[in-house]
Amino acid sequence: MIVPDFLSVPERPAKPRQDGITHVIDTGVTPAGAADVLRAAGDAVDIWKTGWGTAYVDRGLEQKLALLRESGVATCLGGTMLEIAWCQGVADACLDWAAAVGFTHVEVSRGTVAMDAAHKRALIRRAAGRFVVLAEVGTKDPADTPVPALWREEALADLGAGAALVVAEGRQSGTVGIYDDAGAPRAGVVEELAEAVGTDRIVFEAPRAAQQAWFIRRFGPRVNLGNVGLGEVLSVETLRLGLRSDTADLHAAVRPVP
Repeated sequence: MIVPDFLSVPERPAKPRQDGITHVIDTGVTPAGAADVLRAAGDAVDIWKTGWGTAYVDRGLEQKLALLRESGVATCLGGTMLEIAWCQGVADACLDWAAAVGFTHVEVSRGTVAMDAAHKRALIRRAAGRFVVLAEVGTKDPADTPVPALWREEALADLGAGAALVVAEGRQSGTVGIYDDAGAPRAGVVEELAEAVGTDRIVFEAPRAAQQAWFIRRFGPRVNLGNVGLGEVLSVETLRLGLRSDTADLHAAVRPVP
């Protein structure tokens, strides 16, 4: 492959990255589909989350996780499945299974079931001994208007309990949590979290191109973006590198044509 090197673009840190993370959501792709994504964009994928409870019914899961492990991509069990397991009193069985099949990360959240913050922190502590924990802040209820100070408090407590990263809820729709129902970022919540935790420890769920561009314009190309669709990985990379009009003015030194 002849790799182009004639443009001036921001330097991307090598994997495993500590920032500039691209966290993708898998809603049920086959192992062959995962292989296609990795062939085209594997260098740009850092964390691969199996969402929507698909891990429980995906009979190609172990093959897919092995493929991701070989490609140097971290694998994360989505938080809703663990929430349901906790609600049914089988959280430890869920974590045992996740370790056995090969997940490296788990998401701990309380956006679906009625779980208080103390129980969430206890679940983080139970998971942190075996996994890298991503603690999600916020709910999936579109009627829930976030209070920035409460998000700040929860994020700091989750990190104190052993979480490695905080995930700012935006859902796959991009219309809850850090976004209003039209998909516009709630800047007050975003800024509160960033000031409290630091952007290197937050994954901002940003499924829409306009949302991805907003975060890159606000925090730079090394912001961590989550819930990126498998078909959008390369387009996010072009936003980070200033190869799209949405962010070109941030990174490119444009010279007139002679």
